[in-house]
Amino acid sequence: MTSRTRSDRCPGVFRPWIADDGALVRLRLAGAPLRRLHDLIAIAERWGDGAVHLTSRANIQIRGVSHDDGCVPAGFVEAITEVGLLPSPAHELIRNIEISPMSGRAAGRADVRPIAAELDRLLCSDPALAALPGRFLFVLDDGRGDVAWRRLDLGLVALDSDAVQLRLGSEGWGPVVDVNGAAAALAGLAREFIGAQGGGPDAPWHVDELDRPIGEAVDRDPRTRVSAEPWPPGIIEQRDGRVARHVPISDGRLDRAAAQPLPDEVLVTPWRSVIVPDQEPACASEQ
Repeated sequence: MTSRTRSDRCPGVFRPWIADDGALVRLRLAGAPLRRLHDLIAIAERWGDGAVHLTSRANIQIRGVSHDDGCVPAGFVEAITEVGLLPSPAHELIRNIEISPMSGRAAGRADVRPIAAELDRLLCSDPALAALPGRFLFVLDDGRGDVAWRRLDLGLVALDSDAVQLRLGSEGWGPVVDVNGAAAALAGLAREFIGAQGGGPDAPWHVDELDRPIGEAVDRDPRTRVSAEPWPPGIIEQRDGRVARHVPISDGRLDRAAAQPLPDEVLVTPWRSVIVPDQEPACASEQ
């Protein structure tokens, strides 16, 4: 158990963090691209401080939202729902899935995007999993090693195109499983965590804090010993002959001016930057 005496307060749409400048709302991308970027900036201009803020977990935040005793306006909730960032209100706080940003496009051993999408679907379809703490984090590394360093609760590292090894907390390792069964295995481990967690304000927020292990602990596969630096700014060559453009975002703050040269769909990285993927080389070099 922990020595905490308060419950998790990780913010969301229905549980914002009330700061001096208004409500702070965190929106989870669950490993998916950020779509409708310019509509989101319009939402931030209408209800917040005018910018979309990138987080170190590859999520986004809107700050300075007006509120009535901690409740954000109904119109704001409707707008966030309309752009697709509130697929399950009961599960909004627990959709914390981080992936290798260029998975399936460059480097890496396996495409973990389908695993992330299926894991998100399984999380949102199980009422019991809504009880996960808002700080509980899944990390899916495609074998490049660019997010393998992250402290996590559950996750995986790709060993090849067909197999991954599960991660149980920041130091533990679970079985090697087929990529097609990885999402279900992670969802099952999340249910085990809830069963082992207990209740009350001192209940663990993380797998590392549990009094007893979850899952089947096995030896670490040597192929998981990977690490990689963040993608450098500029052009990244994709496997399919197209390219991606890695764009640093000053202070992680995307306002209308900063977003003007960007398309509506970008990949948010853990480095408070964005990647514009799937471009023809000539088009990317002109921007």
